[in-house]
Amino acid sequence: MLDTAEMPAISAPPIGRPGDPCVMVIFGVAGDLTRRKLIPALYNLAKAHLLSREFAVVGIARTPMSTDDFRKKISEDIKQFAGTQVDPDLWEWFVRRMHYLPGDFRDKKIYQQLKDTLQKVDKDHSTHGNYFFYLATAPEFFGTIIENLGEAGLLGQDNQHWRRIIIEKPFGHDLESARALNKQLLKVAEEKQVYRIDHYLGKETVQNILAFRFANGIFEPVWNRRYIDHVEISVAETVGVEKRGSYYDTAGALRDMVPNHMMQLISLTSMEPPISFQADAVRDEQAKILHAIQPMSAEEVLRRTVRGQYGEGIVEGQRVPAYREEEGVPPDSRTETFVAIKLLIDNWRWADVPFYLRTGKRLAARSTQVMIQFRRAPFVLFRDTPVENLMPNQLVLHIQPEEGISLRFAAKVPGPVMRLGPVDMNFAYADYFGQQPNTGYERLLHDCMIGDPTLFQRADMVEAGWCVVSPILDVWKALPPRNFPNYAAGTWGPKEADDLLERDGRRWRNFEK
Repeated sequence: MLDTAEMPAISAPPIGRPGDPCVMVIFGVAGDLTRRKLIPALYNLAKAHLLSREFAVVGIARTPMSTDDFRKKISEDIKQFAGTQVDPDLWEWFVRRMHYLPGDFRDKKIYQQLKDTLQKVDKDHSTHGNYFFYLATAPEFFGTIIENLGEAGLLGQDNQHWRRIIIEKPFGHDLESARALNKQLLKVAEEKQVYRIDHYLGKETVQNILAFRFANGIFEPVWNRRYIDHVEISVAETVGVEKRGSYYDTAGALRDMVPNHMMQLISLTSMEPPISFQADAVRDEQAKILHAIQPMSAEEVLRRTVRGQYGEGIVEGQRVPAYREEEGVPPDSRTETFVAIKLLIDNWRWADVPFYLRTGKRLAARSTQVMIQFRRAPFVLFRDTPVENLMPNQLVLHIQPEEGISLRFAAKVPGPVMRLGPVDMNFAYADYFGQQPNTGYERLLHDCMIGDPTLFQRADMVEAGWCVVSPILDVWKALPPRNFPNYAAGTWGPKEADDLLERDGRRWRNFEK
């Protein structure tokens, strides 16, 4: 039956054009990602009038369930995860576009059923034959789903309709597997159809790095080795592995965070100005940076990397177990939950400027930030004053939990004596632009619907990220850690991470909760 229901009117006008008419097919629709992120993000797009009126969702999972049961389930979930008041009329319009198909991803029959279902949904919702397939599944299913979609003819496109695939991380578990997955993909689809998603790029401050750098004439002239002493990128979490112990123990902090999230942050922070904001113009410059990261020898891996695993400790006033005591983790696990790395970029702009990366579970505070520390001003002018040293200026891009930017500089303390004190200028997105409901997926889903891959990784970028970490993985595999656990939960990681910077006369910027 043709769906002729109109989308309810929303008072706020749309900002930007709505996505194309399309069907979103979610493999793994019964999982946490769908209920916590994807459905709320789609609802937020609908509320902002950025979702086409000719839109539908087909969810696939192994759980036996009817479409009506699926609609009831997500109607309960949205109350918890919407992040805003749910408009009942809009939700009613939205939920009528949800369809469910039970089945095993490895069963070829399900793809023929999907093809039939899509033809019916096309007819009912006038979605113009445009489909995108979201792989919200365990990585072990990526290759199987891709091959079966290709065999079923669901990835073929022409001038009348498009087909796209969104793939969640991790994209491979090392360089070899990433290359194999890329090869598998490009047998059945073109590169322009593949959207390798990294939800960090949906965060406003990450996107704002480019705007901040290239729209403000006061910053770009000093964004280089002449004025910047070093760069720190920290992704700190207070949570442990929660219920992901069995998966996490096969991955570890290095694979889980560095080739994807942290490489994206490095490339956006350090890339050259692109000639435009066209997708490949931006991604070309990002790829150049990733290829310019200095490869490490085995000896350099030992000197410039640190790994850690948390023991028991106190987090937010509660005693928490050691990593080896978490559900699904072997009692003698050698998997790292903390990584610190010193990287160097071999190009003209960044020669001799170290980039320090740090990420870990069960740390003292939850925060993701990029800190740019500038070189100290000459002390000559202050040598005959009570001022003993000059503090360096710091520019901090706060990505989560609060999004914003802060700049630290020195100012004279009022009084008859020359004394300096630190002053912070803080910009918070919520204060200036208001608090918007945001899961981090709205921009990325909308970009896929309009065919803009700027914020998605290309095959060469994925492989370049794995090239950076491959020497580290090789050395760590050959020399297993002997001192795990080596940091207490609720601290800033192992002492060796502090030593990594102290050898260079520097310190981490630790932040309180």
